[in-house]
Amino acid sequence: MADTRPKASPTRWARAVPPARLSPINQFKPKSMSYPAAQALPQPDRVVIINDSATAQGGSAVLALLLVELLRARGVPVTFIAGDTGDNPRLAEIGVDIVALGEVPLLGRGKLEALRKGIDNPAAREMVARFVAETDTPGTIYHVHSWAQIFSPSIFSALAPVAARTVVHAHDMFLACPNGVYMDFHHGLHCTRRPLSADCITTHCDKRSYPQKLWRVARQAALFRQFGQALPWAGIAMIHPGMTEPLQRAGYPAERLVTVRNPASPYTDHRIPAEENAGALFVGRVEPDKGVEDLIEAARAVDMPVSVVGEGPLRERLAAQHPEVTFVGWQDRAGIARQAAHARVLVMPSRFPEPFGLVAAEALMSGLPVIVTELSFLVDELRAGDLGLTYPPRDTAALAACLRQIKNKPVAEMRALSERARAAEIALKPDGWADAVMALYGKTLAASAA
Repeated sequence: MADTRPKASPTRWARAVPPARLSPINQFKPKSMSYPAAQALPQPDRVVIINDSATAQGGSAVLALLLVELLRARGVPVTFIAGDTGDNPRLAEIGVDIVALGEVPLLGRGKLEALRKGIDNPAAREMVARFVAETDTPGTIYHVHSWAQIFSPSIFSALAPVAARTVVHAHDMFLACPNGVYMDFHHGLHCTRRPLSADCITTHCDKRSYPQKLWRVARQAALFRQFGQALPWAGIAMIHPGMTEPLQRAGYPAERLVTVRNPASPYTDHRIPAEENAGALFVGRVEPDKGVEDLIEAARAVDMPVSVVGEGPLRERLAAQHPEVTFVGWQDRAGIARQAAHARVLVMPSRFPEPFGLVAAEALMSGLPVIVTELSFLVDELRAGDLGLTYPPRDTAALAACLRQIKNKPVAEMRALSERARAAEIALKPDGWADAVMALYGKTLAASAA
């Protein structure tokens, strides 16, 4: 048989010091996953993390890099395949091998190149195919985090020979929905259509234009072909069980969907005494879809102070129009903690579905109750635990009513609410998350060997 391995070598290989032997993992059984005892599960020879960026730009990159840290702390050998230049000194510092494509995200390319490479990036396919052909072992796990900005759907055809040991993390809905969030942005409505159905294709739902939607449809069709479910992919790791139905609607089989809730840590080591505070806190992009304008309008109606942590296209205009609102820009965790220490409630007023809502989880773990729209996947947990309030998206009157209820809650009731939030198990702790991921790897290797 002819050697079909790609001959080109567009990558930068940074060979690190050989990692230490793997250390045993703790027994862990996530609520939504059923595994053998951890001691009985095989452990990977190496984990290959695949992500568009090697730096903390966006939620998927932050989690991918956190996972690398946690795996290396357990002695697991790691290779990081990056779509960008791979320039992250921390990776080399902790003994991670780096394979870098050296390209830029779609928005940093010329229009025609972005249109073409967003659907098919031959260099990415060749790089990953070559890596697999030259380095794969029966104990290697491949873990894809993000692919839409640089790698394109092409990497899945390169991973097809090792599909049985490839885990794909669904940090959002781009595996299913052309615009990634099941949202009809043109009409401001949550979408319940079947992806790539005639109804989907003919609906103008994109933020920019209908031609942009058709390009997204073409990319989605390429993804469905190259990530075809006839192949024995190891699994799709969902960050919340609420993602199950939308992914199944796109054709992903239920037995391939596994819930691994995101990790989160509280802003502070102690409970924030929300009952002593008065303001509402917003953490996120200052843009229309995040609903920050809805919060400002509702808070003004009930005379509640608002602090906004984050940057975005609306910040300058909103800061000029609303001098009563405190805009502090992007903050590190210590900066967010300082703002949260003076908050009575965190509000996540997103106008589109939020699969997890990390800021809400972190606020709850810190003792802050939260207010979210009914599109948030955390709605059921909030209601079941009485941890906050929900309202219909874009309904500023309903949001104002929620803020008024929180503002007027007696001290004892507010303290009890804060204490419930602090004690709630909304997210995994980082070590628990690593346990869950390692258990998924072990199950994958056991199934592959069988």
